[in-house]
Amino acid sequence: MLDHSKILKHIQSTSDQKSLKTIIKNAREQGAAEVEEAAFRKLISIVPEAEPGTVEHDFWTTVHAFEFALSEERGRTTKLTRTRQKVTRVGVMDTLEDWAFGKQTTGFDMLVERGMPELTGEAIVVRHSSKFSDEVVAAARQRLAAVGHNLE
Repeated sequence: MLDHSKILKHIQSTSDQKSLKTIIKNAREQGAAEVEEAAFRKLISIVPEAEPGTVEHDFWTTVHAFEFALSEERGRTTKLTRTRQKVTRVGVMDTLEDWAFGKQTTGFDMLVERGMPELTGEAIVVRHSSKFSDEVVAAARQRLAAVGHNLE
């Protein structure tokens, strides 16, 4: 097994999105899953419009992750236009509440299928449970439990 410590250290210290996308592409081609995963996680965590640790930061991290995954899959830039429009209309908190209470979304299913249930809106609600009503948190927990994901 190759020692990826040097590239992993670089990934931790960079905020260059173009560089991270190149690292992801190269790691995928070389079968370096650990490097690909680290670069992907770093890329989606670069959310300049929100303070790390906030609901907003987690939300936009999820949006960026999903947009990146869809863009890679489709071979063209893909934006979550409807989600972005909804946030403009009602805000991040109401969007997350709607996701938790509403019909299970395609986005939820796709994130779970890709092994990223911690990036679902429901997971954000559970992580920031003090910011939401007990009913919203319970609905989010129930949806996550139904797919075998427990954040506790």
